[in-house]
Amino acid sequence: MRVVIVTESFPPDINGVAHCALQTARHLVRRGHRPLVIAPAVPDPAADADAPCPVVRVPSLPLPGYAQVRVALPSRRVAAAIAAHRADLVHLAGPFVLGVRAMAAATRLGLPAVAVYQTDLAGYARTYVGTGEGTAWRRLRTVHGAADRTLAPSRAARRDLEAHGIERIRLWGRGVDTVRFHPAHRDPALRRELAPDGELLVGYVGRLAPEKRVDLLAAAGGLPGVRLVVVGDGPSGPGLRARLPHARFLGRRTGDDLARIFASLDVFAHTGPHETFCQTVQEAMASGLPVIAPAAGGPLDLVAHRRTGLLVPPEDPDALREAVAALAAAPGLRAAYGRAGRAEVAGRTWEALGDELIGHYLEVLRERTAVAA
Repeated sequence: MRVVIVTESFPPDINGVAHCALQTARHLVRRGHRPLVIAPAVPDPAADADAPCPVVRVPSLPLPGYAQVRVALPSRRVAAAIAAHRADLVHLAGPFVLGVRAMAAATRLGLPAVAVYQTDLAGYARTYVGTGEGTAWRRLRTVHGAADRTLAPSRAARRDLEAHGIERIRLWGRGVDTVRFHPAHRDPALRRELAPDGELLVGYVGRLAPEKRVDLLAAAGGLPGVRLVVVGDGPSGPGLRARLPHARFLGRRTGDDLARIFASLDVFAHTGPHETFCQTVQEAMASGLPVIAPAAGGPLDLVAHRRTGLLVPPEDPDALREAVAALAAAPGLRAAYGRAGRAEVAGRTWEALGDELIGHYLEVLRERTAVAA
């Protein structure tokens, strides 16, 4: 099967859309399929040297105020690349700018398309500009409404899509590398470095951006015997360093280094209220950590309250602080939540989720064939 993956982001970018697109391409290659990736251009000309398949880059510009995010510019290269690949199906990863053009090209070429909803763009519009939610949803309706199938990562995301008139929705979650993210990677030397006085390590991993609300950790960071660890980078970094003066900021980490940090924490705390899924929660669970997360969006499907962690009201610093204090005082409970979380994600490998995705592709192709007949 020849599949074109059109993605708004791809490595070396570090975010959920880029990671999922990469894992999808890898899995298709492993299963003997022929993927092609179309993504915004990045400054590094050698960025795709280790890509699992050919990558076509289209011209792009950095997002004003957030240079790590690049936005594709209008380009005829999208339609030309889809046609040249002789695609059987187009996979739209987090479509919004590049994905809209790809959906139009797929329609002109008579190709089926599967659109993967991954980013709460309406929520981002509200966070960054205080308006624009309606415009964001109109654009999302354009592309998802034209797709043969939309894949939502969580029940909350599916409800949002349905509430805005989008149909033909199925659930498709995300995989997690349960070998890389594993409690066995806990590092006593790293713990001594981060917590020289034996403090409880409470960590956040993710982009440092306004919508992630990492500032909510300030109250928890004031608890006696608690040390905050923040992993990631982004435009909010300088402000957060001032707001969380006693936290350890480790910057951007990836691969085995990131897995070692995860496993060396005691509690994982996610703060963003706009997650359609939240991959770092899964990685924390695979690492054997109890999780604290907002009772909103994707975490509602991932965190079993009082079994694998604690769900707290979104954007409530006092509730977050109380949850951290409760787990700090109960090492047995932390261990029990961590074991349960690890067991919960044990079967959610990228191989299993990749095969599930291929199943969606095949159903869409069969449906197209049936209609044509």
